[in-house]
Amino acid sequence: MPRRVDYQRIAEPAVKALQEIERYVRASSLERSLVHLIKLRASQINGCAYCVDMHSKEARHGGESEQRLYALAVWRDAPFFSARERAAFEWVEAVTRIADGFSESELERARAQFSESELVELTVATIAINAWNRLAVTLGQDVGSYQPPRESSSASAGVGMANS
Repeated sequence: MPRRVDYQRIAEPAVKALQEIERYVRASSLERSLVHLIKLRASQINGCAYCVDMHSKEARHGGESEQRLYALAVWRDAPFFSARERAAFEWVEAVTRIADGFSESELERARAQFSESELVELTVATIAINAWNRLAVTLGQDVGSYQPPRESSSASAGVGMANS
């Protein structure tokens, strides 16, 4: 989908604020590989083609296997994910689909795998990708144009659309 509105230019302060949240996520204690997968999963749910392209490329660039990337959409039925990853995916889905209802059991399963600070980091990462998804889906973003940074250490965290 082509860009409909140049929101990066028009709302530069808002984009910079989202980039600050991304810096927080990048500096968090969450595993880099997990961050890539949760961003990809939320983007799949939200139907954000730009972000699915971006985060699948970043995950591959970070060493993620094709098999796990293909199976992420059906993670409940695929044996390739750890208990921690499964808890993260369930949490991301609950936060992303919060209007469908939220259960204490989802929180308890997440708490079994994540410390309180990690749970906050996971929630903030989910909030951030949901914000980027909503910008890209509604205002458009050139799908397929994203290329991961050459240096994976500085961040294949994806500072959202800033890298486009």
